Amino acid sequence: MQFSVLPDPEALDREAAALIWEAAQAKPDLLICLASGDTPTGTYAVLATDPGRLASARFIQLDEWAGLGAGDPGSCAAYLESTVRGPLAVPAERWIGIRGDAPDATAECRRVATALAAAGPIDLCILGLGRNGHLGLNEPAQSFDPSCHVATLAEQSRSHPMLAGIDDSVREGLTLGLGDILRSRRILLLVSGAAKREPMTGLAERRIAPQLPASFLWLHGDAVCLCDEDAAAGTGLHGAGA
Repeated sequence: MQFSVLPDPEALDREAAALIWEAAQAKPDLLICLASGDTPTGTYAVLATDPGRLASARFIQLDEWAGLGAGDPGSCAAYLESTVRGPLAVPAERWIGIRGDAPDATAECRRVATALAAAGPIDLCILGLGRNGHLGLNEPAQSFDPSCHVATLAEQSRSHPMLAGIDDSVREGLTLGLGDILRSRRILLLVSGAAKREPMTGLAERRIAPQLPASFLWLHGDAVCLCDEDAAAGTGLHGAGA
C-alpha cells in the first residue's frame, strides 16, 4: 500500500479527483465503487465540476443502512444521489445501487452480487476508513463474508453522523464484502481528520488483523491511501510515503 500525506482536506480532494480522472482517461467505462460519508464529499464535489470526464463511467454503491430507502435523507442512496449520481447525470444503466428498504435484505444482497459479477470486477474502489477500522460495513470480527451481505453494525457505526436524527432501529447494513473490495483492480482509501488517527495508527503498523478490517488492504497489489495531516499526525506516516 502506498501512502500520500496531503496538507489539508482540500488538497486530498484534488489529488483523489485527479487519480479518478486519470483512471477514467485510461478506461472510460471503468466501474467505480462509491463510499458514502463526510470524507469523500469534497472529492465528489471536485468531480462534479467536470462531469464530462466521467460520462461513460459505471458506478456501484458500496453499502447501505438496512431499513433506509433512497427517500430517507440519512441513506447512502440519498447521499450518493446528491453528490454523485445527480451532479454527473448517471443513468440507471450505469448505476448499481443497494436498496436498504428491500423487503428481503438477503435477496437484495444476492441481486447486487449478481449485478457485480456481470459488470465487474470493480476497476477503482473508493473507500473511507471507519473510526473502528471498518471498510464499508465490514466491521471488526473473527470472520468475514467475502461477498455482498447483511452485516450487524458495531455500536460505533450505529452512531454514525449519517444516522443522526434517525431512531435506534438501524442495527444492520448491506455491504459489499472484503472479497469484492480486494478483487478491485485499484483501491483508493481516503482518510481525513484527527478522529481517524487511531485506525490510521493501526494501519501504519503493516500488520493484518481482523480487529482492523482496513488492514486487509495490505493484501492488495495496488492500494493507495490519501490522508491529510490531521489524520496522519503521530502515526509515523506524517510527511512520508510507505
